[in-house]
Amino acid sequence: MIKILVVEDERAISDLIRMNLEDAGYACTCVYDGMAAADQIETQTFDLVLLDIMLPKVNGYELLEYIKPTGTPVIFLTAKAGLDDRVRGLNLGAEDYIVKPFEIVELIARVQVVLRRFHKDATKLVYGDLVINTDNRTVLRDCVPVELTPKEFMLLEIFVRNRNITLFRDKIYELVWENDSYGDTRTLDLHVQRLRKKLGLTDKLRTIYKVGYRLED
Repeated sequence: MIKILVVEDERAISDLIRMNLEDAGYACTCVYDGMAAADQIETQTFDLVLLDIMLPKVNGYELLEYIKPTGTPVIFLTAKAGLDDRVRGLNLGAEDYIVKPFEIVELIARVQVVLRRFHKDATKLVYGDLVINTDNRTVLRDCVPVELTPKEFMLLEIFVRNRNITLFRDKIYELVWENDSYGDTRTLDLHVQRLRKKLGLTDKLRTIYKVGYRLED
């Protein structure tokens, strides 16, 4: 199982991150200051570190220097939204820089991108009678191949990795169509309808009125 260290001094945020990452299939360890994080890094091996910058005892920038020799990728999670802060964090070696507040679906998507970059993310997802291979982009339903378009496959992967989480329509559109401006809602709705029909998800892939969609166990 992929192991992620969450270094965040606000416990409510830390708990939210941990809960959703665990729902997505990751194992999480949470610490609340830089010194405790250094202790964990010294004694444990992690696949990814989610790191706040403004931490008690040892700040995130200093901690990143401590993490770098281990080769563990780091994503900054911080309220420091200035361009200089972003540039500094990336130049120091962080793989990504996410500004608070953020949506959980975006965080999980960025976690997956970094893990894939380091060849650490799971390549097979299982949901009910579906087996999804993210390497060769194939889907089996009861061991029978199902043909999906590239956009349908991306939607399915997002829903499965974020099961039991309500996803906003505009965020789904942004992730799949890679466009910040929200397009025609009928485009997304049509793709969801086709997924339901092809994969038998009518009762599982729910429409959340005026919000978006949620795939339920």
